[in-house]
Amino acid sequence: MLLFKNNPLRLNIMWKFTLVNVAVIGIAVWLAGVSVKDFACLLIANSPSVSPEESASFTQTMQTFLIKASLLAVLIAGIFHYYFVRRLLSPLKQLGRAARQMAQGEMPEPLSFRVRDEIGQLTEDFNHLSQKLKQVEELRKKMLSDIAHELRTPLTNINGYLEALSAGVIKGNAELYQSLHEESIRITRMVEQLHELNVWQGKKISNDNKVNVLSIDKVIESCIDHFSLEFKSRGISLQSNIEAAQVVGDEDGLKQVLHNLLTNVLQYDQGGWIKIGGTRNEFGYQVTVNNLGQPIPKEKETLIFERFYRLDSSRSRDTGGAGLGLSLVKEIIEQQKGKAGLRSDGNEHSFWFTIPLK
Repeated sequence: MLLFKNNPLRLNIMWKFTLVNVAVIGIAVWLAGVSVKDFACLLIANSPSVSPEESASFTQTMQTFLIKASLLAVLIAGIFHYYFVRRLLSPLKQLGRAARQMAQGEMPEPLSFRVRDEIGQLTEDFNHLSQKLKQVEELRKKMLSDIAHELRTPLTNINGYLEALSAGVIKGNAELYQSLHEESIRITRMVEQLHELNVWQGKKISNDNKVNVLSIDKVIESCIDHFSLEFKSRGISLQSNIEAAQVVGDEDGLKQVLHNLLTNVLQYDQGGWIKIGGTRNEFGYQVTVNNLGQPIPKEKETLIFERFYRLDSSRSRDTGGAGLGLSLVKEIIEQQKGKAGLRSDGNEHSFWFTIPLK
């Protein structure tokens, strides 16, 4: 009993289970014993060869045996039941301790379980939840670090130039002001993308909300027209094969997705060509943007859509943006009950997303 002194709740549960079940077992044993005893006594009493004194003695003996057997059965059942309940509640005690660790901001180690029963399944689900929360916490810390890194460089440049200008160390010219303007635009773009991410995370498109039915082929063609001059100025050829279809989604969101994908393709293009496809499949309507770009390792394909993730670990501003464009693509598409992904084969990449058909 010393084991449960510091856990009165568990002790109460233990005793409640034990006392209730022992009472049920005791009643069942007593009723069965009384029935057997009364029947045996009836047979003895009706036997012509047994005297009344012998019948009374037999009844007294049976009564004594019944009491002793009932007490022994209840005692044995109580002991077995106590240790069974104790073994049953032990994993729950581990779960409670781990939950208190999580409440205090500590991530517990994965809990072990021996049997795949309901408690074993609960323990496995708890381990999965704990692992997910740990990953979310790591991503949160990484995101804060990346935001600080992304903001530190342009702000340091701007502050340095402004201090030098105010102190008269350097004189302003068109080239310097253009550089400061570029840094300001970079910060503004990143803040806008973070704002868009938060906006889309707050949107929940469900059956209860008003949804739009739109022609996805017209949305794609509109985005292609928007980039046509950029393709022409860079000498990039475009091929498109778009099937007309009605889909359920947000037009502004889909345009933002296509804009981000095409911007990403233009930024890293190495082949001078882009293919855009749109077809129906069993999952809905799938849009694919295919081109030749810089190599993406297989193990990093799933990381491309994470916030602030970039293949260039130095995070130089000359090799890309802040790493928010594709994460915004994923967020918008998932909020519209779709999926987004990447298929890569060496330098050739196919960014795709699917959305529900009408």
